[in-house]
Amino acid sequence: MPPAPKAAPGPTGAPGKTPAPSRSPAPPSPTPTPTAPASPAAPEPAPEPCPEGGVRLVEGSGDAVMGLRLEDYRLVNCGTDEYVLEGYPQVRLFDKRDQLLEVAIGHGSAPITSEVPAVDAPPERVTLAPGQSASMALLWRDRITDVTVPPVEGWVLEVTPKPGAPRLGLRLTRPVDLGNTGQLGVGPWKR
Repeated sequence: MPPAPKAAPGPTGAPGKTPAPSRSPAPPSPTPTPTAPASPAAPEPAPEPCPEGGVRLVEGSGDAVMGLRLEDYRLVNCGTDEYVLEGYPQVRLFDKRDQLLEVAIGHGSAPITSEVPAVDAPPERVTLAPGQSASMALLWRDRITDVTVPPVEGWVLEVTPKPGAPRLGLRLTRPVDLGNTGQLGVGPWKR
């Protein structure tokens, strides 16, 4: 039979005292990082002056599905008086070189597609107080129907909000890419 194991050695040190549990050393305190003195705030750019006529044209959001495009554009009353709209804006498109594009522009979605509520809604009178906005929608297809005809891209939108009002130009961040269909549908002003 094997001999019994020896007892484990006891604590070392002075009799009757147990050694203190070991602690990991405290992490070093972080050294302060010098901070740059606060610089004076950069002045905000001066607001763009309100165009003649008291309204500004702004690019909105868009939607594209299988070549069908729907974009909205807002007209913001940046003037001091009410601005009344009714019906449809007059629209023209220009290319990157600011050349007028030959485009068939009509009211509503036909013959581009079937009914689209944003474009086919009946016109109504919209009165904008200062700071308020109205929107209008453009609808088109990016489709190539004839490979011998170069595709058309509109990069500048010109809008006359109502008869007799000054024209407003807007350089676009997304083109009106008509392919070579040459058709554009315009919706009425709506709140």
